Amino acid sequence: MQFASDNTAPAAPEVMEAVVAANRGFAMGYGDDDWTRAAQAKVREVFEASEAVVHIVATGTAANALALACLCPPWGAVLCESLAHINSDECGAPEMFTGGAKLVGVPGRHGKLVPEQVAVALDGLATIGVHSVQMGALSLTNVTEAGTVYAPAEIAALAAEARARGVPVHLDGARFANALAATGATPAEMSWKAGVDVLSLGGTKNGLLGAEAVVVFDPAKDWELQLRRKRAGHLFSKLRYLSAQFPAWLEGGLWLQLATQANAMAARLASGLVGLPGVDLQHPVQANILFVTWPAGTSARLRAAGAAFYDWPSPAEGREAARLVASWCTTSDEVDAFLAAMTAA
Repeated sequence: MQFASDNTAPAAPEVMEAVVAANRGFAMGYGDDDWTRAAQAKVREVFEASEAVVHIVATGTAANALALACLCPPWGAVLCESLAHINSDECGAPEMFTGGAKLVGVPGRHGKLVPEQVAVALDGLATIGVHSVQMGALSLTNVTEAGTVYAPAEIAALAAEARARGVPVHLDGARFANALAATGATPAEMSWKAGVDVLSLGGTKNGLLGAEAVVVFDPAKDWELQLRRKRAGHLFSKLRYLSAQFPAWLEGGLWLQLATQANAMAARLASGLVGLPGVDLQHPVQANILFVTWPAGTSARLRAAGAAFYDWPSPAEGREAARLVASWCTTSDEVDAFLAAMTAA
């Protein structure tokens, strides 16, 4: 009953096999190897973007911070939803990598921004002149920190507001595969075709050993991104071990199969929970994350039964709240065991 995070899940067997295969013999370092070239080519193929820049790093924080550094000057502002990972869980990395850019959080609806909010916020940044940070970049997250999902049309509407003001768009795709599985969109439709300039393509939460990719749809940014990655200490000498994971993950749609399983198990969990007395969902369940409130004392009883999850701020006195996350290897038996423990609790 491991629902603490999809980060707690193992790597997919196909991915581990690819890493072992990459361990045979010698290969040039720092990405000058066949595995890295294959990974870059596969990402470009999947995204229908033959000119895209693809550079691989080990963490989502590095991917986000490097991506934003390529988009936003030190005197700029990165507009994001208040709950966004870059705003609440990255220890100031985006500010550091950009050289001092300011993150401006805007409260959304269930973790999602709406075009009207973005327009007002961006216009507000443009009115104070030299005394204020300037419009720098818009950062979106899909799947959001509330577990909700943007459809491509929603991203396009937000990106249109940014582009009308000359502002580039970043997409934090730590759970990008889950968003694709939830909407049925293609990677291109969810990214550059919707107006996204730079994507942080997350794999660690969806079956990879620890690998993310920064995908820049403007090839003119290639050299800058390479320099920033090296300067930040995120250019691996033995990059082949990270790179080898991507073709195995993307080939045959494995990444979408893994995400579909995670989403399905979250839906099964949500369906069982909403029928129990005193249990409420804080946000719509659209991917693989649930935010649940239940009576006080429930969390301790669930943990005593063997369940793992994160506590969350409760919206009401006398209630407890939790975040539950299903992973690619969560099974229906585990979900049903949790629901049985919940019923007993």
